[in-house]
Amino acid sequence: MEQLVEKVDVWVAAMDDKPGMLAHKLAGLAEAGADLEFIIARRSHEKPNRGIVFVTPIRGDREVEAATELGFAVSQSLHTLRVEGKNRPGIASQLTEKIGGAGINLRGFSGSVVGTRYVMYLGFDTEADVKTAQQILTTASP
Repeated sequence: MEQLVEKVDVWVAAMDDKPGMLAHKLAGLAEAGADLEFIIARRSHEKPNRGIVFVTPIRGDREVEAATELGFAVSQSLHTLRVEGKNRPGIASQLTEKIGGAGINLRGFSGSVVGTRYVMYLGFDTEADVKTAQQILTTASP
């Protein structure tokens, strides 16, 4: 079964927790040509009246410049793998079991299915964990 496993940079920006703030951030990225594959936005638990948005990918000089102007920066604490493949029942359980079995703790997990394909974003605490998990998921059949 074909499976794509790649390291990705997650860009993060803070924003006011007000109507239209997320739309403003996303519009600025769209105007620069960003074709985002992944977006998570939420209120900040630590800072009242603030929110946070995570996106990927940001590619090319124009997108990087726009992202920077909008307050985005590559997260230095989120080390992330993007995993994509043909969906089947239990695939998320199987992949996370392989990672846990290697003694690697997940910092975060997001996944969805569109049609017959799944896409998962796996967050880790360290770059070393990303490398180990990437090797495990690349060499082992799902």
